Amino acid sequence: QLQLVESGGGLVRPGGSLRLSCAVSGLTSEDYTVGWFRQAPGKEREGVSCISSRDGNTRYSESVKGRFTISRDSAQHTVYLEMNSLKPEDTAVYYCIPRCSYPGDDYEYWGQGTQVTVSS
Repeated sequence: QLQLVESGGGLVRPGGSLRLSCAVSGLTSEDYTVGWFRQAPGKEREGVSCISSRDGNTRYSESVKGRFTISRDSAQHTVYLEMNSLKPEDTAVYYCIPRCSYPGDDYEYWGQGTQVTVSS
């Protein structure tokens, strides 16, 4: 059964960095897409970044472009989100799912997420 588990969140000061990991298991194919989403308190979930394992194409939201980098380790079936120059508005719970487009809140692959808090 396909499963994605997020990790790597924490508390960081503005301007700092964090690297999130998304461990993917239960794959039936080496061709998979992983998208990172986030939800801040009182706000709707939003897409942050996405990567395709087939061609390596990546996408970023305008709010994180130039600061965040998505990458994958195909051998480890892990997708990373390197976050630099973090801002307080990046504070949110971050989730990874096997698609780039937002599927709705009742999507079966929403996990627990990992909390990122940017504060001085």
